[in-house]
Amino acid sequence: MHQAAHILGAEGATGPAVRARLGGLLGAMRRHRDAVGELAPAVDHFLKVSRGYWPGLFHCYDAPGLPRTNNDLEQLFGSHRYHERRATGRKGASPALVLRGSARLLAGLATRQREVSAADLAAADRDDWRDLRADLDRRRQRRVDRHRFRRDPEGYLRGLEAKLNQSALPP
Repeated sequence: MHQAAHILGAEGATGPAVRARLGGLLGAMRRHRDAVGELAPAVDHFLKVSRGYWPGLFHCYDAPGLPRTNNDLEQLFGSHRYHERRATGRKGASPALVLRGSARLLAGLATRQREVSAADLAAADRDDWRDLRADLDRRRQRRVDRHRFRRDPEGYLRGLEAKLNQSALPP
């Protein structure tokens, strides 16, 4: 197990190199399984779990900046949650995080990775920005509509009927 951790934790290793080294170790574990006595079921379990994770286990070695473990990802998201709680004073996530979560979360994570300059913002794709704004506005409008419906269902439905009838009239 320690050898597997050492192989997976190697700095600067490429995906194919780690795949080959770990594959060799797992093959040796499979061949020498009977020599470990009572630990044979643990070896079987380790081999089974490794086989299940095998297809997606090595992408992080070829993509620079991609965290290697869930612990790294949890630390990033936990940090965002901590700062969100500290800024708002809330124990849970703020409603704004639910409404604009994708944009806020990515912006928060990006600014923790490196400082963002005006040149970075100027180079942004305006069409993508407009699409994101439109999506966020559609989500906000759906939330407003749900609130209006809960507050006055009859009035909300009358307004929808009036819009439907108005659009059905010939010009």
